[in-house]
Amino acid sequence: MGTEDRQKYWIGFDLGGTKMQCTLFDPSLNKIGCRRRRTKGESGVEAGLERIESTINKLLEEQKVTHDQLQGIGIGCPGPVEWDRGVVRIAVNLGWKNVAVGSFLTKKFGCPTIVLNDVDAGVYGEYVAGAGQGSRTTVGIFPGTGIGGGCVYDGQILRGRVVSCMEVGHIKIAGSERPGATGMPGTLETEASRLAIAGEMAKLAYRGEAKFLQGEIGTELGAIRSKVIAESIAKGDSEVARVVDDACDMIGYAVANLVLLMCPDRIVLGGGLVEAMPERIVKRVGKIAKEHVFECYRDEFEVRAAKLGDDAATVGAAAWAKKMITEKALT
Repeated sequence: MGTEDRQKYWIGFDLGGTKMQCTLFDPSLNKIGCRRRRTKGESGVEAGLERIESTINKLLEEQKVTHDQLQGIGIGCPGPVEWDRGVVRIAVNLGWKNVAVGSFLTKKFGCPTIVLNDVDAGVYGEYVAGAGQGSRTTVGIFPGTGIGGGCVYDGQILRGRVVSCMEVGHIKIAGSERPGATGMPGTLETEASRLAIAGEMAKLAYRGEAKFLQGEIGTELGAIRSKVIAESIAKGDSEVARVVDDACDMIGYAVANLVLLMCPDRIVLGGGLVEAMPERIVKRVGKIAKEHVFECYRDEFEVRAAKLGDDAATVGAAAWAKKMITEKALT
């Protein structure tokens, strides 16, 4: 194989949630192949890093790509990330603290590695190839077990001087006394995450106020997943619908706050709950947000459902790595 055939592939890796996803892209960032595995965060740092390495190696073997054909790796990781050093400050679900995943992967694969927050990667993916495409500024809000947020402002991922930012889920949004992860009560995550919603629905099932939910899964919190919630509403559980609408209102207030702060032209909502009932959630969030900003802002933004699903973070991680590595090479 000649030198012109080498150094031309990109890896996008998503380490968020309970699953890891590794995707191989060609020079134009077209998807070549993909592998998914469980994260197994309880295995510790060393085992976790080895699992990432082996996942990349198996994908390369499947696609008959060698290490020296890799131009760069982008990896989205949960929690605050130190961009320049490629260090994950803390990732609770992985049991990680101050883990230098960037230098580990650079050493193992002999190519530059760019580390970013997983939600930032997902929002950037939507910005370049999904629901945020064509916008000047895209804000992403992704309700899940928690609520992640990210912002691409005029083509750049919004970040702090050292670490990632846009922890939208931890901003105060209500007068509730339920404490969030930072100790602050009434945060968006405590009021509108899927876990918060499921907790309210378990109470409804226990009291017999959600007949379908009660009959299908009872009060088991872990079983109240996004698809079950959507089905429950479709089957007539009006109190379940109310809980979802209340959560949408909270997200709508958060969107209004962000519009008043930075006036992004695109708000992208993603995650399993949005995927399960996109029309209901997008419509409600957009309505509430537009009702609570100045009139001059109401036509300046739109709320959309994410398009890329599970691929958003790998697309974004690879695209951001390509951007950063290419720009560095030109300086």
